[in-house]
Amino acid sequence: FGTRSRSLVSLFDPVGPESECEEMMWRLRELADERGVRAAFYQVRPHLLPLYLDAGFRVYKLGEYAWVPLADFSLKGSKRANLRHGCSRAERQGLKVEVIPAEQTRDYIPVLQSISDAWLKGLNLKEKGFSLGAFSTEYVAQQPVALVKQDEKIIAFASLLITETKEEVSVDLMRYIPGSAPGTMEYLFAQLMLYYQAQGYKRFGLGMAPLSGMADHHLAPTWHRVARLIFAHGENLYNFQGLRSFKEKFSPEWEPRYLAANGGISAVKTSIDIAALISGGLRKMVLK
Repeated sequence: FGTRSRSLVSLFDPVGPESECEEMMWRLRELADERGVRAAFYQVRPHLLPLYLDAGFRVYKLGEYAWVPLADFSLKGSKRANLRHGCSRAERQGLKVEVIPAEQTRDYIPVLQSISDAWLKGLNLKEKGFSLGAFSTEYVAQQPVALVKQDEKIIAFASLLITETKEEVSVDLMRYIPGSAPGTMEYLFAQLMLYYQAQGYKRFGLGMAPLSGMADHHLAPTWHRVARLIFAHGENLYNFQGLRSFKEKFSPEWEPRYLAANGGISAVKTSIDIAALISGGLRKMVLK
């Protein structure tokens, strides 16, 4: 969990046997109460919502998480024609993908660091945190990494989160050299899906599309109506629609994600604290 101002926030649901999750929710509330702060769970999944409600939390939709079932994933057929053509174009440009196991990642840290630095500088960005992976040698070195090479030069990489249960694999950090060939990251994702499909993994996580999938009705909660407004007109703040469109290229399943927190104005304050946690501080969040 992370702490910011008067909020103590768990990242995701409790991890462990589902029979013990409710106890963990209460323990976080007790810890927050001892410190005189607000407790919250960020990006929680739908199946545990009744437990959060029973533990005194209110839930607010944050957006939707995209994932692709790998059992029937294929580049064949009309539905994936654009993706297939994009992959063919990438290979004609000399691109290929190589997956490096975690025990070899450290050997590639210098080149990965240089790509990451160029990516941040090119987009005028600073490292984020909390729910978003940041480039740290010790952190990245623990994970397998997918490399995109063009004529043997590494031009992009993605660090990967995998489980030994082979339930899911997902991308953590994703960075590339500015000026890389258009479609490089789509090619990387498609090749990773085929690679982990062959390894017997069940699904590929594409991550969150914040503020998407909100209720479109004049009686919808204020939270949903404000979120839809930001999603439609907030591209100067964040690439909400572009991120959703990128993930849609892979025809994913969409699953809602929620914030479980105190209600009313406290939920707004907690959301601001979470945004500051991710941005590395309130000042950075406001400047961005």
